[in-house]
Amino acid sequence: MARLAVFIDGGYLDVLAEKEFNCRLDYRLLCEEITAIVAAGTAEPLDLLRTYYYHCLPFQSSRPTPEESERYARKRRFFDALRRLPRFEVREGRLAFVGMHKRARPIFQQKRTDMLLGLDVALLSAKKQITHAAVLTGDSDFLPALEVASQEGVAVWLFHGPSSSSSRASSYAQELWLHADERYEINRDFMQRVGRSQK
Repeated sequence: MARLAVFIDGGYLDVLAEKEFNCRLDYRLLCEEITAIVAAGTAEPLDLLRTYYYHCLPFQSSRPTPEESERYARKRRFFDALRRLPRFEVREGRLAFVGMHKRARPIFQQKRTDMLLGLDVALLSAKKQITHAAVLTGDSDFLPALEVASQEGVAVWLFHGPSSSSSRASSYAQELWLHADERYEINRDFMQRVGRSQK
């Protein structure tokens, strides 16, 4: 039986959901939709091994403000809720302060998330744990891991934002798109299918 693992770049997905489509996601539906799309392109039954989600908690100063503490606690609750989903694993990096913007705004950068995603793709492929990898990202840093997956015979599916994006951060690297075996552009219809109902 074919086996799929889904790899989600949480920061990239945040930009797509919030800035590109202005929607809130149901992550259970997201996993089901990605699995259904890959299964439709596969000639044999497909089993989902696991969904891996990569992100980091918000920055907190050594003496956090009430706003920092609330933002941190809210994100922690969100990660804990994701961990309760079936076959779902959260991989946490960390957010590092790297300087100040010209307009006196702090600049933060994710650390370790790219490395964790790349390692998981490469290890699961090399150990023959998966036959298909669905990667939701636009970052070319993941290209070496996808190359390893391809060399191991894994079919690589790239799920990416619109090619004509209103948000530069939700676009995708062309070399990543060229390397993928299959590509799926995330559009408004897709987001509506995996969105949370507003009650």
